[in-house]
Formats: sequence, C-alpha cells, structure tokens
Amino acid sequence: MIDAPYDQQRVRQTLDQLRGELLAQRGDAPHWTGRLSASALSTATAISALSVACEQFDVGERRAVYLELIQRGCRWLNEQQNPDGGFGDTDLSHSNIATSYLVLAARTLAAKTNADQTTKVPSESMQALSGYLETAGGIAALRARYGTDKTFVVPILNNLAIAGLVPWSDVAALPFEAAVFPQAMYRFLGMPVVSYAVPALVAIGQAKFRRSGCWPPWSWVRQAAIAPSLKVLERMQPGSGGYLEATPLTAFVVMSLVDTQSDSRPSTRPASTCHRVIEQGLQFLVNSVDADGSWPIDTNLATWVTSLSVAALAMDANDSRDWSSDSLMEWLLSCQHTVRHPFTGADPGGWGWTDLSGAVPDADDTPAAMIALSQLRSSSSSDQRERMDTARQAGSDWLLKLQNRDGGWPTFCRGWGKLPFDRSSTDLTAHAIRAFRTMPSNPRIETAIRRGLKFLRKSQRADGSWLPLWFGNQDRIEEDNPIYGTAKVLVDVHRELGADSICRGIAYLVNSRNPDGGWGGGESVTQFWDSHESQKFSPNVSRSSTFEETSLAVEALASLWKRLCNHEFEHESSNSLDSISCLTELTRDAILSGTNWLINGVQAGHHRVAWPIGFYFAKLWYHERLYPLIFTTAALTRVASLAPATDFPTSADFPSR
Repeated sequence: MIDAPYDQQRVRQTLDQLRGELLAQRGDAPHWTGRLSASALSTATAISALSVACEQFDVGERRAVYLELIQRGCRWLNEQQNPDGGFGDTDLSHSNIATSYLVLAARTLAAKTNADQTTKVPSESMQALSGYLETAGGIAALRARYGTDKTFVVPILNNLAIAGLVPWSDVAALPFEAAVFPQAMYRFLGMPVVSYAVPALVAIGQAKFRRSGCWPPWSWVRQAAIAPSLKVLERMQPGSGGYLEATPLTAFVVMSLVDTQSDSRPSTRPASTCHRVIEQGLQFLVNSVDADGSWPIDTNLATWVTSLSVAALAMDANDSRDWSSDSLMEWLLSCQHTVRHPFTGADPGGWGWTDLSGAVPDADDTPAAMIALSQLRSSSSSDQRERMDTARQAGSDWLLKLQNRDGGWPTFCRGWGKLPFDRSSTDLTAHAIRAFRTMPSNPRIETAIRRGLKFLRKSQRADGSWLPLWFGNQDRIEEDNPIYGTAKVLVDVHRELGADSICRGIAYLVNSRNPDGGWGGGESVTQFWDSHESQKFSPNVSRSSTFEETSLAVEALASLWKRLCNHEFEHESSNSLDSISCLTELTRDAILSGTNWLINGVQAGHHRVAWPIGFYFAKLWYHERLYPLIFTTAALTRVASLAPATDFPTSADFPSR
C-alpha cells in the first residue's frame, strides 16, 4: 500500500538524491563500471577448470595459487546452497538444475586436488544436493531445459564427464571442424550452438573426439581439422584471455583443452597453440576472481551502464551537464570497435558491453552508445562533436548491415536465427530504432525503421505485450519478462508504432500492476523482504515488485502521458473514445502509484538491492548493482518532466493509499 501522497517536490527531492548517488558510483573514473553479482555457476566452472589444470596440466609454481583459489571458491560455494539443496545462479536466485550439476562437478574435481579440508563438503550437504538433482529430474531434465540448443547442455555434460560423473557417451559430438570455414558461412552450416559459442564448439568438440572418436572417413576429416580449428580458437581469444570476458565460457574451453592434453595417444595437435590458449585462459580466471572468492558471470558491463547512466542523467531538464567531461566522451569513443572483430567477424563500427578486450559489438550496446553520444553533443567542443558524429554514423551503418530479413535486429550476427539468442529481438529492435531517430534522416534509415516497426507490430503478443531477449523474471514459469520488453518498446519507438499497438501495450502495463503499486517480481521478492524485516531494511514498503521493472513501466507510461492528454490516440486508434478515456485514467493512476512506490522504496533504501532480472547467455541469471539506480533515475526524470502539463494530477488529486 502507498502510505504517502504524490507531489512534485517529493519527486524532485528523490530524483536529486538518486542523481547524486548515481554520480558517486563513478568514483574517480570518468565513466561507470558497475558491479555484477557473484555467480555460483561461474564459480563452479572456474573451480572445475583450475582443479583440472592442477591435476592434468603442468602449472609449475602456480599450483599453489590455483589451489588457494579453489579453496576460496569452495568456501564461498558452501555458503550458497539453497534450502531445497540446490544452487541458483546468484544469491537471490531459485535453484536450477544446470547450476546445481556444475556445483556437483566442481566439488568432485576440487576434492581430487586434495588441497585441504576446505574443499571437503559435509555429507549432508552432498545428500541434499543429490536429492535436489533427483527431484528436479536428473540428466533428462537438464536436457529438456535446453531443448535442441546444445550451446550450454553439452558443456555441462562435458564438465560432468571430465569429473567422472557421467559417461562420455552422454556428451554429444560437436562439429568442431566447421570452425575452419569462413565466419560468413557459419549460418549456413547448421551449427548446433549459437554464434557466440564457437570457442566451446571447438574445445569441447575436440575433447569429445579424443575421448570417443568416430568412424572413418569422418575421423580423418576431424583429425585433420584439429590444428586449424585450434588456430581459430587462438585467434578468437582476446588479450585478457577470457572469451566474451565470461568465466563459464572460458572455463569450459580451458578444462576441455586440458583434458585433451592428458590423452596419452599420439596426436598431431600443435601443443604450443593449445598451451597458449590454456595459459591465457587460466590467467583470466586468476585475474577475474572477486575478493570473496567468487566469480561473476562476466567481468563488467561498463560500456552498457555508462551509456544508460548518461541517458538517465541527460534527460533531466534541470541537468547542467557538469558531470560530463572530455575524458568521459573520449572513453565512450574508445569503446567503439574500429577493426573487424575476430570473434564474430563483425564489421567495424559497433560497441560491446565493456571496454575490455573480450567484448563483442552487439545491437543493444551500439544503440545505447549512439544515444549517449547524441546527448553529450551539447556539452562538447566543435572538434569533439565532429568526432562523435563520425562515430555515431559508423554505428548507424553497422546497425543497418545487421538487420535481419524479418526486419528485426539480432544481438551479434545477421541471419543465424535458428536458436535462442541469435534470433531477432523486440527490445534490441526498439533500441536500434530509437538510435536511428537521433541521426539525420536518410532513405536507408527510414526503410530500416519501417521494417523494424513491422517486425515489432508482428511480434506483439495477443495480450499486448512484447517479450525481450536478454531479461527475464525468475518467478514466471516461462522465465520471460514482458514488463521489460513492453516498456522498452513503448519508450523507445512509441511515436511510430501506431495507436492500436500503443494502446494495447499501455493496457498490458497498467493491467499488470501489482497490489503494492509496482510491477514485476513475485514470490521470491516477497520472501526476501519478509526475511529482512527485522534487519537494516525498513518493513512494509516493498512486497512483491522490483525497482527495475517498476521503473521501466513508470518511465514508459510517463513518456506516453502527454500524447494521451492531447487526445492523439482518439483520432488514430480504432478503439472507442470511452475506452481511450478509461485507458488514460488507468495510465494516470499507474504513473502515480508507481511513482509513489519508487519514492517510498528509495526513502527506505531498497533501491540499493538489485534483483536478478538480467538474463545472460543460455538462461543464466545475474543482477547488476546499478540497474535499480539507473532505471529509477530515468523513471523519475520522466515523471518530473510532466509537472508543467496542466492535465497531470497534483497531490490534491491523488489520495493517499
């Protein structure tokens, strides 16, 4: 229940507080780095890779360093087990069968190192884990979770086979020989994994081949492909040693290649290439561990959170841009990829999620950076504006080349589309269109926008919502997040979508509001706040909603409010005037209740608790410390901009609830 009336002064005071906190998160740097949640899944894969290296690879004096990391990781893991015996991806995540199996493999391999007793696990903990895995359905349920997509299920089974927990016959053979073909041909080869997983395809495919072999003449082809595919693997490895800056992917590659090196049979493998990849991968694992002994799912999302922060701050009509600087602009420009990318073969011009070498240009970070640069133009010199405009134009050209035939935008590579995370996405498409609208119009851009809008209209679900690709809600059976997807489509491209699609999207959002006045979340959120009532967090404020989803919904609805007040949809929509009027009243109430939910939550300090709505590769959950802060700043900025509108209600119009 909302326990304080809405008024503009509360909005402004809360917004100023949030802006101050957001700016403070930069520290001494000109940009934002953020902090990703610790991940039991990442930690488990890192432990497995380091354990295999200690037992089967010549690590020399580094063995002591690796053993210490294994010990610390095991201690951290031992504190993460959920009451049901399983493990979730983050400290706030439900148990899932994939993470739980990887923890089982990590514990098994760590025990073989005989590091010390810290790697030992009490029998009751192992029994609880085994009980969870059995109740969850075992290996059959693991396979069912991923269906025909082998991107993640094969690496998990490969990890279990290396640990001796399943036979190698359970591990599917992967066509690692396909990696020797030009990258432009990958989409025509029927790859069983998504575009970003080629390193795992090579390393795991070779491990399976060395363990199980295959019949001639195919065995001859694969034997001949070992050396050239390893060269591909080495070429794809970034300077940091971490593929995609991701611990799981890097760990899977390392443990698989180490396993192939332990094979005593003769090999034509160029040991130097394989060893270099292993060594750099191990160094990445050493460098990316957190102070508590855990590993995050990725190193950081610095470019992404910086672009979002710039956008949230710059929207404020009272903003003076005193937080902007030459170094911030230079940093953002330096994150643009200026050469053909060795990982995906992407042309120059795009941005990835971080400034680190493992980033890959994609269709969400590129629009975000373009929008941020457009918002920084007013506080830059003429020379800087010229460079920024050149960078934005290169980003625009990059996005135009990436658009799929269906009119939508995929994440990394055009035309793959058969597996999750390679298909066109509604949130990415909306973001690309919004970025194009910051550019000078030309026929190519207008054609691309029309095709993108057609894709969005076609992708809208019967209930009026859109589903995103990279965000989810763990309390929904489908693990999708229509609040995020719908909000991002409406706030990014609502001017061109058409009144009927807009009204259906608005109706979905206003009808999806929770009893507490917010959006999203679910049972796990309620349980969390119930368990923290007697601790440092204030009770009776948050109950089932999340800051992330509530902020997104409020921002989207607030961005549409003036159009509703101007009666635009009455002339454009096929809906009756009465239904439009009713929708306007519902939107008004939703904006106000959501705003009060956010303000009350900020006053209680709840915005400092991030929730796992981030959906990483292969259904891996994460939360990011800056998301609630950035999203709430953006939402209240939109609401603050409505104050001059005569039709926007004042505190006297809105009763306290």
